[in-house]
Amino acid sequence: KEAYNLKQNLEVKNHLKKVGILGAGIMGSEIGLCFAAAGCTVALKETELALAQKAKARLAGVLDKAVAKGRLNADQREGTLERIIPVEQYDLFSDADLVIEAVFEKMDLKKKVLAEVDRACGPDCIIATNTSSIPITLLSTAVEKPRRPLFIGAHFFAPAFIMKLVEVIPGLETDPHTTEFVLEACRLIGKTPVSVKDTAGFVVNRLLFALFNEAVRLVDEGVATCQDIDHACRLGLGHPVGPFALMDMADLNMALDVGNLLREAYGDRFRFGTALRQKVHAGHLGRKTGHGWYLYPPAK
Repeated sequence: KEAYNLKQNLEVKNHLKKVGILGAGIMGSEIGLCFAAAGCTVALKETELALAQKAKARLAGVLDKAVAKGRLNADQREGTLERIIPVEQYDLFSDADLVIEAVFEKMDLKKKVLAEVDRACGPDCIIATNTSSIPITLLSTAVEKPRRPLFIGAHFFAPAFIMKLVEVIPGLETDPHTTEFVLEACRLIGKTPVSVKDTAGFVVNRLLFALFNEAVRLVDEGVATCQDIDHACRLGLGHPVGPFALMDMADLNMALDVGNLLREAYGDRFRFGTALRQKVHAGHLGRKTGHGWYLYPPAK
């Protein structure tokens, strides 16, 4: 087993030179940063070049903070940003070894960009989706048949440059070699991957949304306020952030969308209570709007 791991490690290290990232939001850009810090060239794609450039500029602050907190040394930082190339076209994806899709958690959008990048990449390129909940086999239908053995899920967690976990999810047609390659690629960038069966929500979101759902029910029933529930989870369960603060960070509309997907897959045990639906209908979507379960000061 040890000899096999060494062989696999060398194979990935020798063949993982260029990575394409679809989506330069906070998640996509930080996934790209992980690979750039490990020595890969990264093509960071957005719908407009200016958006990709803005994302790259933000990553300088992420690196500075990592160095200041001792997560990265100055030598590791050297050259990292230079390896990230902002793009708005697919030209630089033609010789990518690995592509990771990290656009919004919308089925139609994901399928659209996956079909586009499938056509743009070489025949040996592995394509991974960073979906948090959508079944991988379902998304694999966006790419042509010959690509499906090279299609897989790789679910990173926010903030991606810091969080160690990656859920690696093979679809029905994913080749075992693809799974091993992606598991080892995650290890090479300092992550801890776990292999997960292809089911809606995978592992973490099924657990997390069970907590979210029960927390919202407690508010609906008047058992406790969202503030007191957050305090209870932090002080009683040792969670770093309570469920309502975490929903505000993630976006309440996205939480409702994922909850609906899980309800469709598993039934009413994943049905959100009234309080969340009212928040979304009122446009109280969390930190990004300044109002979710909590109020937030305007961004400076």
